[in-house]
Amino acid sequence: MTAGADPAASMPAVVVTGHGAPPEVVTRPRPVPADGEVRVRVTAAPLTPLDLLCASGTSYLGAPALPYVPGVQGVGTLDDGTPVWFPTRAGMAPGDGSLAAYAVVPAADPVPLPLDADHHLVAALGLSAVAAWAALTLRGGLRPGEVVLVLAAGGTVGQAAVQLARLAGAGRVVAACRSDAAVYSARRCGADAVVRLTATDDPQTLTRRFRQAADGPVDLVLDPLFGVPAVAALRALAPGGRLVNLGGSAAPTATIDSATLRGGSLRLLGYTNNELTPAERATAVTLVAGHAAAGRLTVTHQVRPLAEAVDAWADQRAGTTAGRLVLVPPH
Repeated sequence: MTAGADPAASMPAVVVTGHGAPPEVVTRPRPVPADGEVRVRVTAAPLTPLDLLCASGTSYLGAPALPYVPGVQGVGTLDDGTPVWFPTRAGMAPGDGSLAAYAVVPAADPVPLPLDADHHLVAALGLSAVAAWAALTLRGGLRPGEVVLVLAAGGTVGQAAVQLARLAGAGRVVAACRSDAAVYSARRCGADAVVRLTATDDPQTLTRRFRQAADGPVDLVLDPLFGVPAVAALRALAPGGRLVNLGGSAAPTATIDSATLRGGSLRLLGYTNNELTPAERATAVTLVAGHAAAGRLTVTHQVRPLAEAVDAWADQRAGTTAGRLVLVPPH
């Protein structure tokens, strides 16, 4: 801090100064809202894979201008005390994000939260739970009584999807995941059955295991994996079934035969949160926050002080975290 500077006008912030390099925690001036913007006092901000991807400079959106404060979403309070969730474009467009004590965002973007909302939990759920809900309902068209298969059910999106599928009226929810911890998380979230995935799975055997766990064919698959699990899940679908893909963490490609798609009149759909309108996103955040406040929705998460952001960043990059990392600035 410069000699004579007003401490009340400064704040701690995480700053990316080099593409692919570890960030730094520095002291910088508090941001001042411009016309059409509001200031948020940040109480919790998740550290997500998207934050690291953008900071690496290898995102399809291009390399962000440096330096900048990362953090594509956060939770906090407005100047009048209203609790809100808010998005940012940090790393995807010029401007700073949520990994600081204060942030400024367009006035139309913050979404009010229940007064009794757990800010850490809402931050952990955030856009991952929004993606799960929208992929199941808006894109996947989940109908009451249908059988849902959630791949990668131990992750943040998967844990949310298991619970949200049940809340949306699914008749049976099957989870598929790899580790013991993920299996435990899926069962804790209310999965009716869990299929353990392995690196040596073949589509034919895995399809049979999916159908056994579902007590028959599946109506809707939520798929963040692609690769072999997606191929097997497609073959487990009932006629008219749908698979909604949100990512490719297992493999970037999958060998899908025409006969499977045509024979079952199946739907293979892609989903991204970018297709949501601001109104749709706000509706989803409100629903997610309401379920969380009522105790109906949770995900595994770790809360760490913003001062530990460099170590948290390294842990996220190494994949050694148990659940979503949520950073909390000092105030």
